[in-house]
This record gives sequence, C-alpha cells and structure tokens, in this order.
Amino acid sequence: MARSLGLTQRAAARLVRVQFAKVAEFQRRGVVHFHAIIRLDGIDPERPFPAPPAGVTAVHLMAAIQAAARKTQVTAGPLPGDDGGRTLTWGKQFDVRPIVRREGLDGALSDRAVAAYIAKYATKATEDLEPTGVGRDHIRSIKATVRELAAVVHSEGPYEQLHRWDGMLGFRGHFSTKSRRYSVTLGSLRGARRTWRMKHLLAKSKPAEEISTDEVLVIGSWAYAGMGWLTDGDKALAREAADAARQWRQQRARDRNTSPYERSTS
Repeated sequence: MARSLGLTQRAAARLVRVQFAKVAEFQRRGVVHFHAIIRLDGIDPERPFPAPPAGVTAVHLMAAIQAAARKTQVTAGPLPGDDGGRTLTWGKQFDVRPIVRREGLDGALSDRAVAAYIAKYATKATEDLEPTGVGRDHIRSIKATVRELAAVVHSEGPYEQLHRWDGMLGFRGHFSTKSRRYSVTLGSLRGARRTWRMKHLLAKSKPAEEISTDEVLVIGSWAYAGMGWLTDGDKALAREAADAARQWRQQRARDRNTSPYERSTS
C-alpha cells in the first residue's frame, strides 16, 4: 500500500489502514474460490470507520492488491514419491473491481450487490455440492484423495491431519474471516442479541421501566433437538476438537512422567 501511495511504510501507516472481510465459496466442480471485500480507512480515533484522506482513491488500493497478488506465493510440502513441493500462486481468474454506492445497469459492482453476494456464501456449505443427496464421482474422488494423502504422509508432516477435513474437500480454513476493525465484532453482536432476548422475555412479566440488563434469566425447560451432526463440516470440527483434547491430555500425562531436567534437555 505504501508503494502504491509513493510513501514510506511509516508514513502510510499514519494515513490509512487496510481492512478486509473474506468468504470461501465451495463450487460444484470441487474448487474453493475466495471472495474478499478490502477497504481502505483513514486514521481517526474518534470515528469507527473514517474515510481515507482526500487524494487516496480506490485506484491506489486496487494497484496495491494486484501487486500483492502477483508477488504472493506459498510452497506446499512435498508428498511421498514427489521430487519436491509445489508453488501455489493466484491464478488467471484473479479479479479486482471497485465497489460503488449506486444502483444501475452500467455493470458497476454496487454495495447492495456485494452484500447479497457475501450473504449467499455465508449460508453455503459443501453439502450444496451434492444437491440430490448422492455424491457425484468427482466429489467422491476428491474426498478419497484427501483421505489417501493423509494416510501415506509421514507423521507430523503438513498433511498429517488432512483426513479431518475430507468433508470440506481438504479445505482447513473457516468459510469467513475478517480484520477486527472491518465492522462490529462478533462479541458485540452476541451481546446485543443476548440483551434483546433478555428484555423481550422479561417484558412479558415486568413493566419496561423495571427491566435491568444486569439481571440473569434462568429458563428451566429442555427439549430434545436431535442427535448426530447436521453437516460434514460440523462433524469435521467436532472431530478436530476431540483430537486436540486427546493430544493435550496425552501431552499432560507425558509431562507428569518426565522430570523437569529431561523436558529442558529434550
């Protein structure tokens, strides 16, 4: 970003701050696409989302994004029988477009269209790859390959735990991530929902002026919701949590049976 503005990194950090929100789209062909909203904010402690200084435009941000994408690469670890790792980069479908606040048929990407687009993928999962409930050969092949890779790799390698994510086609990340300052935090949203529910329930038994947000409402009723996992993604997350807890307990047991000297010299 600093290079796009023609400034040093320190000078750019005093003027602008980059924020983002990203979602992962599981396409029916078995490919994970990423869609990101990247925003350039100004620096103003009195305002949550200040506009960037005059003269700093979407053109500068787009140039910085394109330059970063061209230079970004990740080397994936080698597999058994390979002659080396693979270098992963952004492909030809990398597309950067500005988001504008207007509606029309001029082909511009409007803010409302983006909001609807992101919401669509927030409710989409790998189960949508199999709308009939019967997995297609291509998807079954990807899942089988994920399990095979996890079975043949060496212990503690980069692919050791890949089998946990066969239901997500090997994708280990969360479908949605964002920078902390991009919008309100999830904790704030949960707090607002909790307060609303409490006031809504207490209003049935108390006048509005007697309702206190410091009260704790206890509901003593239960209902059977079901058993098992609704999606492969839920199953994979639960399995990962169970594996992590088991590994932690095993490590604690090893630590108790090992002297401090052995731990410091191991």
